[in-house]
Amino acid sequence: MRRVRKIPERRVDIAPATTITLEAYADTIVPGEKRWPGDRAIAGVSTGGGAVTSGALDLLRWDATGIHDGLDDLANLVNDHARNYAEKAGLTLDTDVPPFVALDYDDRVALIVELTTPGHPEKDFWVLLSLFCNMAYDSAAHLHTDEALADGHPGLTAMGITQPDTDGLWRFQDFGYGRQLANVHPDTTPTGSPA
Repeated sequence: MRRVRKIPERRVDIAPATTITLEAYADTIVPGEKRWPGDRAIAGVSTGGGAVTSGALDLLRWDATGIHDGLDDLANLVNDHARNYAEKAGLTLDTDVPPFVALDYDDRVALIVELTTPGHPEKDFWVLLSLFCNMAYDSAAHLHTDEALADGHPGLTAMGITQPDTDGLWRFQDFGYGRQLANVHPDTTPTGSPA
């Protein structure tokens, strides 16, 4: 199998309260099923794996994202917003978990909609965080695709991404548009590279 050069990476450490808060945020963006019966971060409104089991926290903590050093601040900020949201809605939050985690799923959604609405002064932060959570599910950007598929990555599996051939390359027997769009250039090598 062809080996791809590993990109040097660093993942930052984050506080436990940050972890559970960001897991709850990621689960609100791409919901999944609870990992265990008392799982507070994942609301359990969907079956199968969502953003959290797809590795959203690994992706967020990766230095390639550019937001890795600000995760504790983002978690604190969304928890402040959750407190304010709960106060306005007349909700009493469980103090055993961070405020955002204490919100039920529908309230988490309502708060994220509020934070990502055009005109909200922090919209860019929340849209970026949401995009990275979605990216963990729909592209496994933090993983090599063949390894993610071998491990049963929930998003790639749900989208029907196939395993590579035994040499680690993907080849498609059927053309994506139902017809061949162009002939292969005569100088193309057997590996598909131009000569």
